[in-house]
Amino acid sequence: MVRDAVETIDRTTADLTKSAALAKLQTLRIAKLEHEVARLRRSQFGRSSEQHAADQLRLLFDEAMTSDTVTGAPANDDTPGEDAVPAIRRGGRAPLPAHLPRREIEHLPAAGGDRCDRPGCHGAQVRIGEDITEVLDYIPARFEVIRHIRPRLACRACERIMQAPVPPLPIPKARATSALLAHLLVSRFADHLPWYRQSAILRRAGVAIDRDLMGNWAGKIAWLMVPLVDRMMAHVLAAGKIHGDDTPVTLLTPGAAGEAGTRTAHFWVYLCDDRSSGDGAPPAVVYRFSADRRGAHPAAHLQDYAGYFQADAFAGYNALYRDRATGAARGIVEVGCWSHVRRKFNDVLVTSKGCSAIAAEAITRIGALFAIERRIKGSPPDVRRTLRQTEAIPRLAALRLWLEVQSRGLAPKSDLALACNYALSRWAVMVRYCDDGRLEISNNLVENALRGVSLGRKNWLFVGSAKGGEDAAIFYSLVETCRLNGIDPQAWLTDIIERIGEHPINRIDELLPWVWAKTHGLKIAA
Repeated sequence: MVRDAVETIDRTTADLTKSAALAKLQTLRIAKLEHEVARLRRSQFGRSSEQHAADQLRLLFDEAMTSDTVTGAPANDDTPGEDAVPAIRRGGRAPLPAHLPRREIEHLPAAGGDRCDRPGCHGAQVRIGEDITEVLDYIPARFEVIRHIRPRLACRACERIMQAPVPPLPIPKARATSALLAHLLVSRFADHLPWYRQSAILRRAGVAIDRDLMGNWAGKIAWLMVPLVDRMMAHVLAAGKIHGDDTPVTLLTPGAAGEAGTRTAHFWVYLCDDRSSGDGAPPAVVYRFSADRRGAHPAAHLQDYAGYFQADAFAGYNALYRDRATGAARGIVEVGCWSHVRRKFNDVLVTSKGCSAIAAEAITRIGALFAIERRIKGSPPDVRRTLRQTEAIPRLAALRLWLEVQSRGLAPKSDLALACNYALSRWAVMVRYCDDGRLEISNNLVENALRGVSLGRKNWLFVGSAKGGEDAAIFYSLVETCRLNGIDPQAWLTDIIERIGEHPINRIDELLPWVWAKTHGLKIAA
């Protein structure tokens, strides 16, 4: 009986131990799924900004582990964090743009003659001043038909018949000028209006252009723009530091029995922009399209590049840095992104509804690093490197020690532990930006360039074909590069579409947005 009782107790203890382990595993799994659901809800419906007021985080989480004996540096900092909420500026109305034409309407009093109409007084009236109120008016866009008339002339003496040649059109046999084509492209790729919406807008003006015809025109213009985008890609690859990223998009694929399916395709983006380090070289961004996310695509895009490459921790980029067969380093040097680290802690903070002291403290510490970057923005590379070595390096060393201490007490598979390990496992590339003043602390520059695709994706929903995706990548490259250089894409495309068909290929550089702006006397935004 005693042996039976002992065996029963042992079995019960083992079952309880197993149940406790299973409950812990399920609790972690539930927490992970809740974190994922909260992240997806936030990306779909919530605010995309990760900004938090650093002072508020300090007040909420004073109990966080910020002892000098653990961090090796003071936890509090009087410097405003990168996420500090800017003060609201209040002031008067901004004047209406001076370059707009003015149409004056003069409003005279009821007695606006030369003499006063007051009873008993007929004195002469003189103007002693005036008050001007300016209001902004809108004149709807209008269409007009340009008729190219080519008279045929005959010589009565020699019976020779002469006629002027057909004026060159941007697209042969297409009844559209370069201005109309540029308007359709800017509306589609800068203002995110799908073809069918533009078709409906034009019908309200009494112009019928089918969306299939718009897509056909865009494909022919894209073919003309390929050499220009290739030249822009060469300009990007010639930089010593470029940023890279990708974003998914739904691609329609033909299926069996004529039924269409979908798959996830990707836009890859590569950007060079060194204005933050005081470089005056023109910025440029180039998009590429692929039907999948294999690492072979960035490897092909960057096969001729050597220099710094700042991107996220996507495993497909690993082949850029080291040879898979030998493990030898290649000519591309990886640089990490602290915005990705902060984003992981921010997701934990949002999921926990502000109850994670560790996540709050991590965001505050990372915010102090971004505050240093704001102070040195636009400074020469040597100044940026010196300040990073003296101020950022000690904070980074303290942050690493703090992350190591915090991660020891966390469940290995928890989201907070994964956030800590993301930075610790990539520490060498995360601190590399301190070694060169040309580098950036984050990859936000290229993520800003992807906003156009993200906004457009909510409107046009999917890419109709792989060829359509390649054409879209061309136009996004052109429009976003114009935006980076402060150039009106409508004016630039109108001129380029009209000229590029007969422009010599060995002078393609003359059509680059920043070169075009200088030749046309336009001011490029700083």
